Formats: sequence, structure tokens, C-alpha cells
Amino acid sequence: MAFWTYILLCSDGGYYTGHTDHLERRIAQHQHGGFCDFTSRRRPVTLVWSQDFATRVEALEAERRIKPWSRAKKEALIRGDWEMVSHFARPPHERPHLTVSSEEHTPSPFVPSEVEGREVGRKRVSTSLDTNGGGGMASPRRDGRGIK
Repeated sequence: MAFWTYILLCSDGGYYTGHTDHLERRIAQHQHGGFCDFTSRRRPVTLVWSQDFATRVEALEAERRIKPWSRAKKEALIRGDWEMVSHFARPPHERPHLTVSSEEHTPSPFVPSEVEGREVGRKRVSTSLDTNGGGGMASPRRDGRGIK
């Protein structure tokens, strides 16, 4: 039996991360509404990323790792851009300056599952300064160390 961790794109642009033992049924529950308050208020939803795991514990651990990620880091995962996932894993003040010059990606340590609505060859880079996924603009720090 396979277990899944997945990310949904909601109608308001937000992401929902979850895990299940039956991906198609779970996506249908999100689409129908009433099962999850967060997605029920943000329908329709679109599956944008999923990964299968051998055990429920592995799927749950992946969900718990991904849920707190910033929007930019989740979008890098959705694109399969492991270089950018690594970049956004560092604290903002430790990140090197970005230059978008290549369509090449670092090979994934996972084999990504089929993703609905994915455009092949399309590379997007988030321009959000807020790496905590809140959608607001970051403000300068008072200690002079740059953006918080």
C-alpha cells in the first residue's frame, strides 16, 4: 500500500499540504468540501505536487517537514528545482545572491509523482520578499541586518 504527501493550490492562491493513503479519494474530498475547513473555504483546489512513500510514518514526516516551508520553497519543490529548495532552506541572511541563468536543475533525491497542470520547461522564480509564506511584505530589521 502506498501513502502520499501532497500539495494543493487553492483558489485564493494559498497552498495546502497533507498526507493520505488514497490520493484520488482525498483530492475528491477536498474538491467536494466539508472534510477540511481550510480547503472547503478555498475551492476549487488543484493538485500541484505529490510524492508516494512506503509507510504512513514517512508520508506524515514529509508533510510535517513541508507544511512550515515558505511559499518560495514550496514553489521550488513543485517545480522540482532542488537547487532553489536548498537555497530557501538557508536563513535569508545566509543566502547567496540569485542569478537566474539556467534551466538545469539539481537531480531530485526523490522520484516526483505525476503532477496535474504542470507545464513542462516552465521556470518561475518567486519575487516575494516574505519567505514565511504569509504573503505580506517584509520590513527592514531595526538591528541593521537587512530584511527579516
